[in-house]
Amino acid sequence: MKNLFDLSGKRALITGSAQGIGNLLASGLAAHGAEIVINDITQQRAQAAAEKLVAEGYRAVGYGFDVTNGEEVAHAIAKIEREVGAIDILINNAGIQRRYPFTEFPEAEWDKVIDVNQKSVFLVSQQVSRYMVQRRRGKIINICSMQSELGRKTITPYAASKGAVKMLTRGMCVELVEYNIQVNGIAPGYFATDMTTALVNDEAFSAWLFQRTPAARWGKPEELIGAAVYLAAPASDFVNGHLLFVDGGMLAAV
Repeated sequence: MKNLFDLSGKRALITGSAQGIGNLLASGLAAHGAEIVINDITQQRAQAAAEKLVAEGYRAVGYGFDVTNGEEVAHAIAKIEREVGAIDILINNAGIQRRYPFTEFPEAEWDKVIDVNQKSVFLVSQQVSRYMVQRRRGKIINICSMQSELGRKTITPYAASKGAVKMLTRGMCVELVEYNIQVNGIAPGYFATDMTTALVNDEAFSAWLFQRTPAARWGKPEELIGAAVYLAAPASDFVNGHLLFVDGGMLAAV
């Protein structure tokens, strides 16, 4: 029972983890014993983030590659498996946001959101899961969103991408469960992060959010760590195809 949340001897690749929530999740999993593979689009930032974890006493390495480029992804995953070792846990965290009215949304911006938020989950998961299938074990965690279920003005492609990741999570679950691979998602509510700074500073929006959310506050990014550790650990070995909402009760409220 004591080992239900122990990640010792496990290795976790977290995309887009040189900063923000991904970096926080990296620290959280490292504190529970996992070796961390930091990913960023540049090697310099990935390496710097990994070195910071190492300085804190954790095991970490950095690999820079573009998660939206199939050839880069395939090469990088093969290199990590060869040079570092088996990827036991994958967290698909990389994501971006763009805001425009739907009727004015630029096609190029739509493509960027879909590529980073949706396509990358397919590309990275496909390559990593091929190795997991051979070993007949693994954990894949996709970072979804409240917008996997709910729409909001000016972020239609974001909602479309996160809704797709929800169904990708379920489809991957059905295909990979026979290989002892658990695929689940974390759906954060409204958290105070760099991506939401403008909303946090908007008094009217914050007032609306506090009324709309039973917990009546913004989420703290560190409150996502427990969900990630749970879905990465033996405690969730019979949990598959599930979206774990960490939203202060927002989705449950009318």
